[in-house]
Amino acid sequence: MNDRFDSQLNNENKPHSDKRRVPELLIPASSLEVLKTAVIFGADAVYIGGEAFGLRAKAKNFTIEEMRQGVAFAHEHHVKVYVTANILAHNRDLEPAYAYFEELKKVGPDALIISDPAIFTIAREVLPDIDIHISTQANNTNYGTFRFWYQQGAKRVVTARELSLEEIRQIRENIPEELEIETFVHGAMCISYSGRCLLSSFMAGRDANQGACTHPCRWKYAVVEESRPGEYMPVYENERGTYIFNSKDLCMIEHIPDLIEAGIDSFKVEGRMKTALYVATVARTYRKAIDDYLNDRVLYEKSMPYYKAEISKCTYRQYTTGFFYGKPDENTQIYDSNTYNKEYTYLGQVSGIISCEQLLKTCVSPSQLSEEAGEELLYEIEQRNKFTVGECIEVMRPDGSNEETLVKAIYDEKGNRMEAAPHPKQKLYIRLETKLNVYDILRRKEVTVGS
Repeated sequence: MNDRFDSQLNNENKPHSDKRRVPELLIPASSLEVLKTAVIFGADAVYIGGEAFGLRAKAKNFTIEEMRQGVAFAHEHHVKVYVTANILAHNRDLEPAYAYFEELKKVGPDALIISDPAIFTIAREVLPDIDIHISTQANNTNYGTFRFWYQQGAKRVVTARELSLEEIRQIRENIPEELEIETFVHGAMCISYSGRCLLSSFMAGRDANQGACTHPCRWKYAVVEESRPGEYMPVYENERGTYIFNSKDLCMIEHIPDLIEAGIDSFKVEGRMKTALYVATVARTYRKAIDDYLNDRVLYEKSMPYYKAEISKCTYRQYTTGFFYGKPDENTQIYDSNTYNKEYTYLGQVSGIISCEQLLKTCVSPSQLSEEAGEELLYEIEQRNKFTVGECIEVMRPDGSNEETLVKAIYDEKGNRMEAAPHPKQKLYIRLETKLNVYDILRRKEVTVGS
């Protein structure tokens, strides 16, 4: 350990011992619906963005009232909620930050995620009793930086994504035991250093550091020679393609033991613009993997085929281990396209359960429901993608189980029978061959060419 930094630690803040830490599973949420899904499907904590000061301007984000509802729901289920305020602030942002943090007093989040020192200072002044976590945007690459933020009063620091597991282990050995380490373990990778990207601002006028990234790293590029305008020559990193900045997605489901042994306190999943299906799939899989490993390493190893199969059922750009085992090479990039792998389509989530007889009582117009068995159960959903009567779909449950079932009937809000559900976000009631619970997710396996 560096002698200069040694003097900053007193006896009460000696580095962490060999005691194994139990990691938190931290899941993103783009909306109140997705927050509830994350909670039910296994999150220990959820991070969300408000309508200002977060790095996902195109996400749905939360109003103050939705935040309040989300925090109440999470706390009822013993789950924490962290609010992002991690933009790199300009002068114009400072005064509004005071008002925003005053509003957050009504919400009662468990922590704020911040990267800018000025925003950090304002948060400490306005919300002195709320924990502050330092965002990966602050480029936290060494134990000296972690100690600096600890001295300022930070509870947790998020590692830069460019760190290896060995570097994280060294940080753990050289910081106070109570200072927490949070690390991304799953999701999209950024081509720029810890998200500090100017490419979007330069090419599209939208600042990634203000939450408006257009993701130009996923675009296809070519070279134009100035004397031959309109003549495009592909930019080849090798012979396979031209998406030279397009990284595979991070996935560490096969390396839970290494993450725990490195001393990481919180396993963070990227994806604050993802659907409920994505969040449920990732949360449920990592929840089971973490719990299995902590209870029985042999069980964890035996269950690996299940984890790998399940984690591939959400949209993803192929998988990599990022920087954890050394500097990435050409095998961590996707050169021939910028599309996702998609094995399943999200159909909806059960939000309520009633009988045919109960729905009939609420109908204003004559209904076909009178022809049905009055006590048979109907499941209320907000439809997200088209499906039809007679179709075989899959039920995804929070306990880790999946079950195929047949769609027996579909009804609109007035009880009129429909043969298909073609309109996104339409409220529907469906009858299935199997019994469901509220929060169960409905999805359909996609048929791929050649399968």
